Parts: sequence; C-alpha cells; structure tokens
Amino acid sequence: MNVRTPAKKSTGIQSKESTLSLILRLLFVAIFDIGSALFVYNAFQLGHLQLVAVFAVIILAMNLAFLLPSAYPYRWLVIGFSFMVMFVIYPIVFTLYIAFTNYGDGHLITKEQALPQILSASFLPESGKSYKWTAYKAENGDYALWLIDEQGVGRLAKVGEAIMEAQPGSNGIGELDAKGFPKTIEGFKRLTAVQTATDKTVTGIKFGLDPTIQIRSTSEAAELQPLYVYDAGANIITDQQTGEKYFEVAGTFTSQTSGKEIKPGFRATIGLTNFTNFLQSPALRGPLTQILVWNFVFPTISVLSTFGLGLAIALMFNDRDFPLKKLIRSLLLVPYTIPGLITIIIWRGMMNPDLGVINQTLKSIFGWAPPWFIEPIWAQTAILLVNLWLGYPYFMLICSGALQSISPDLYEAAIVDGANGWQAFRAITLPLLLVAVGPLLIASYIYNFNNFNLIYLFIAGGPPIAGATTQAGHTDILISYVYNLAFSGSGRGVQYGLASAITIILFMIVGAITLVQFRFTNMWEEVSKNV
Repeated sequence: MNVRTPAKKSTGIQSKESTLSLILRLLFVAIFDIGSALFVYNAFQLGHLQLVAVFAVIILAMNLAFLLPSAYPYRWLVIGFSFMVMFVIYPIVFTLYIAFTNYGDGHLITKEQALPQILSASFLPESGKSYKWTAYKAENGDYALWLIDEQGVGRLAKVGEAIMEAQPGSNGIGELDAKGFPKTIEGFKRLTAVQTATDKTVTGIKFGLDPTIQIRSTSEAAELQPLYVYDAGANIITDQQTGEKYFEVAGTFTSQTSGKEIKPGFRATIGLTNFTNFLQSPALRGPLTQILVWNFVFPTISVLSTFGLGLAIALMFNDRDFPLKKLIRSLLLVPYTIPGLITIIIWRGMMNPDLGVINQTLKSIFGWAPPWFIEPIWAQTAILLVNLWLGYPYFMLICSGALQSISPDLYEAAIVDGANGWQAFRAITLPLLLVAVGPLLIASYIYNFNNFNLIYLFIAGGPPIAGATTQAGHTDILISYVYNLAFSGSGRGVQYGLASAITIILFMIVGAITLVQFRFTNMWEEVSKNV
C-alpha cells in the first residue's frame, strides 16, 4: 500500500531567489560596503572614533541582513534602524559625550592630531646660521636649495644629503646670475618667486644633514631647531629655547610658572566643568537669569494669548446666527496657510522703524511709533504679537472642533438650573474643552519654549543685554542663547561642549514641564467626569 507523504507548505522565505535578484542584492551590498569603507576610513583619519564604531555596527547589521537568507524578514527593518541610529540615537549620544568635554574653538582636534602641529614649531638658536635662498625642483618632485651665506659663499642643499659648497661648472651647476644664484642646476628647474610662494610643500622640508636648513621667510633660510620636545612617558613638552616645561591641563599644554599655553589645544574630558560654568560662572549667570525668566514668560503668554483668542473666535462662530461666518472664518485662517518663515519676515518688515507700514501709520496718526528693535519691552511685545498672529488660527480650528463635541443638553440643563453664560462656560465648556485641548496646550508650550525660528528670524535675540560678556539679548531664549554660544562665537569662540551641556539641562527642564503639565491634564479629565 502506497502512503502519500503530505507536501510541505511553501513559504515566501524558502522560495528560490531569481538570478537577477541575487545579482542586484550582491551589487547593493558591494556598493554599500565600498562607500561605507571610504566613509569609515575618512572618519578614522579625522579622529571621529565614536562615529567609526557606530558605523561599523551598521555595516555589520546590513551585511548580515542582506547576505544571510535566514535574515530576510529583517532587511528593510535594518535599513530603518540604521537611519534611526545615525540621525537620532548617535546625535543624542554624541551630544551627551561632548557635554563632558572642552570641544570648541582651540580644541577641535584630537591630541594625536595636535602634537605634530605643536612639534613642527622651530626657532633659530644663537649659533644658527641664516642664508639667502632660491628653490629648485626636479621632475620627480624632489627639491633643492641654493644657499648664500653672509660672506657670499654659495652652497647646495638637498634632502637627506650633507650641505656642500659648490662652484659654477661643477656638480651640474650652471652660470650664476647677478644675485649669485645658479641659472640652472642639472636635473632641476629653478622656481620663480611666485611659484615658491604658492608651493606649500617646500616650506616644510628640511634640507641637509645635522644641521638641517628650513625656509624661514621669502628671503631667508636658516639652521632651525625644533622649538618643543615632547616626553611621551611624562606627557610633558619642553621649550628648548627657554627651558620652560608645559603640562597637560584640560586639553592644553600649559606652563605652571607663567601660565602660558601652547596652541593648538585638543579635545579632552573635563567632567562637569561645562555644567558648573553654566550654573556658577558670573559671566554666564549675568544674562542667564534674564534669559531664563523670559524663556518661561514667553511661552506662557504665547499659549494663553493664542488659546484665548482662538477660543474666543471659535465661541463666536459657534453661534449659528453669526453673519458671514464662513467668509470671516476663511479670512481668519490666512495666517495659518502662509509659511511661518515668510510671515515672520513680513512682520519684521512691517515693524521696521524707518520704512515699516505699521510704524509709518502710527507716526502719521500719533506722531510716535514703538521702538520695536531698540527697547527691550517693545521688542518682547513685538515677539508676542507676531506669535499671536501665527498661533491663534491653530487654536481656533481645534477649539471649533472640540466645541462641536459638547452636547447641547448640558447647556440646556445648566439654563434650567439658573446658570448664566459665564457660569456655563466655566463649569461646562472650559473643563470639557481642556480634556481635548489640554495635550495640545502642553505641546504648544513646549514648542514655544524652544521657538528658535521666531526669535532668531525676527530680531536675532536682540536688543543686546548691556554688560553681558557673551552674545545675549533681551528676547533670547535658552535655545537661541545656546546657538550663539555654539555657532556664533559670542566673542569667545564657539563652545560646543558648553552648548551641549546647556542642551541637556534644557531637555531636563522641558521634561519636567511636560510631566507637571500632564498631571494637570489628568486633573482636567477628572473634572470633566463630574460635569
């Protein structure tokens, strides 16, 4: 008796892959690996080891997902995960790392990159000789110098060879010109002054052997000696000219006697210094108090004003007998349809003290217009007015929809109980409205707490705070202040480490605000249950 074995169900994962699909998959992996290898190599050369480590993980994950048949279901998941790691997780981790370093102007490179630059410095000792010079270049890229000392004696200097006195007609040296330099040297081509000035290679070459000759200026070459000597074991740099010793202090080699520093510095971990500077430094604390107060005032007034105006308009339009309701509502939505960037620039132009239509109109009527960009209080008022214009249409739409969900029976019952309009609004409309709009109010507050676009585009944080040692203005909020510290220089160079530390503190503040306001949202929900 023949027993028929049941056929196995075919799955998409086990189905045979076509030759074209296999070729395309392998081609994709090859192109990805080649591009990634070049990226990792350049990142490693620049000292970005954290980025190298992150990208190595991504390369491994991509190769496993696209080369192993069993990993087929995870292929597109890995692509999304890779983008998330590179553009979300890595920037967050890198910001945390930078906050504990001195990364910024003067400390942008690693110690391994800084040391060669420091040790390349040279000086002319008292016993050193100087010469007039002219450069020559061979077809294979080798250089030679013709040197003339104070006595007018000519010498030929090549790389890795002893300097020798030479005469025209010997060793391939041709006739001398009026200044005593050979017109030709066999195997070499004489460089003009312009060619020498544009050739960056020749100035860093050491010619001859003990002593070596280096070009010092456009007219002088000398027996220069290294200015600094580095003791890797003790991590000390010694100045050979003065004998002064420099020790590593927070990413800079610094003399303990004179306090002199050797540039460039390099990236180094400095612990909580950026955080303590932010909280304790008088230079930062001066404008920081004003900025922090305004940072809470600005979103509070913005949310209250935009929500209040939007709700008031929504309540008016909630009346079925309101005339021309659809037309007026459409016109009131115009600010919401125009990109905020354009709107901010338009308002900045309209409030221009010399040419702005608002100021010109006020001057023609009252003979005076507010100094929007000069006086702090008027600058802050202008910011709030522009933000009111930008924000009220959003809350008008939200409140209009939320009002439609409130049952008319509640109002009829309130009227029967003798409630007036204000009492009905306070006991019914507002509690039920806040249940739906409450989370949006929190989101709006957090958005305005970090509303960089409005502050920067309208007035760039100005007017400046008098006496502030950093670039800080009366309309600056923390995020724009961080931007000035990190990218605008603030007169003290960019400070990525300090800016990252402030960013972390800012995140903690926003997180705390969110938690508190969510608590209020729960309270609104509890109130609404009793309505």
